[in-house]
Amino acid sequence: MNRFPRQHLVWATLTFVALTYMSIATVSGIRAQEETPKPEAEPSKLAADLIGTWRLVGTPDSEEETPTKRLKFFTGKHWLVTEADDDGKVTIHHGGTYTLDGDEYVETIEYALPESISAIGMKFKFKIKVEGDKYTQIGIENPYSEVWRRAK
Repeated sequence: MNRFPRQHLVWATLTFVALTYMSIATVSGIRAQEETPKPEAEPSKLAADLIGTWRLVGTPDSEEETPTKRLKFFTGKHWLVTEADDDGKVTIHHGGTYTLDGDEYVETIEYALPESISAIGMKFKFKIKVEGDKYTQIGIENPYSEVWRRAK
């Protein structure tokens, strides 16, 4: 005598197939979640205020601003400084990436003109603040304490 009627065998087979497909779908779903990049956190107000083009105007310890032709550009992750003389010859040009943790800003030089190629790989640390159209960076263990105005 058959202990399992035919319909029980069909039901068991269908259940096994369904559970197998569900297991595969679950594992695939977990892998898809693992491979999906996590959205980046919203930038801080300081990070958002930093983005743009800035013109060097002096140092924090000087009362009088002395505008130069030096510009500094920020994106969400990259920075660049460039300056040309009165004849249009580029005299300064270097940049790279930066990180911002609170008000601590660290820039890494990743490219430069041949005259300053030895700076590639160097990192410079600053305390920074943006107040309206004024950006101030105070060098930490470096001499680059500067005041910049947003370029119009």
